[in-house]
Amino acid sequence: MTRTPDGRLPLALVYRGPAASPGCPEAVAALLSSGPWDLDVRYTGPHESLPLSAESLSRAVLYAQPGGGTLDAAYRVLRPQRRAVRDFVHGGGHYLGFCLGAYLAGATPGFGLLPGDTDQYIATPGAAVHDEESTVVRVTWRGCPRAVYFQDGPVFLLDDDTAVRVLARYDNGTPAAVVAPFGAGRVAVAGPHPEATDDWYTDHGLPVQHTLDLARDLVESMWRE
Repeated sequence: MTRTPDGRLPLALVYRGPAASPGCPEAVAALLSSGPWDLDVRYTGPHESLPLSAESLSRAVLYAQPGGGTLDAAYRVLRPQRRAVRDFVHGGGHYLGFCLGAYLAGATPGFGLLPGDTDQYIATPGAAVHDEESTVVRVTWRGCPRAVYFQDGPVFLLDDDTAVRVLARYDNGTPAAVVAPFGAGRVAVAGPHPEATDDWYTDHGLPVQHTLDLARDLVESMWRE
């Protein structure tokens, strides 16, 4: 990434607050800090030094929405900033969402950043997972089979996929990770959690999967595709 005119690193904001689960913002921040993008990664939220607002977003190049609890509860918290987030991305900003953050990129409810909407993967025909418990789900990411941490993540229902890059599909063929334009900006979202750290797996007795390369691919694709 190119430094700002005053020599500062580009600002990336990661939401941390009641619309995210403990550990999720930290995993996204670690991802963004570990990549080759030279970002100034900071948290934003009601209890952070940078509140989630149009003013804070105007200083950033990226806004990341991590995983969390239920969609309806999270949207009640974030709804007042819907316009600010939409204006930020439409004006050229970048939105990165994992699981709940991907749900929130949809429209019912959500920020309305996708050409379509989201739904529960577990509710789609042929889904390999049928409950909301933490597990490992198999996806095909850029043609390669991978296993990724999953906890009731979304599938993407695309109205018009001509401008959308589908990076990964679940085993029933539905989109699991996509990059899409929104105005002059870009949206990159994943239903599973490729950013998950080892303890996410071990805490639930799951075999550890190393998928940080997939999370970095999602971020990289947001910049260039």
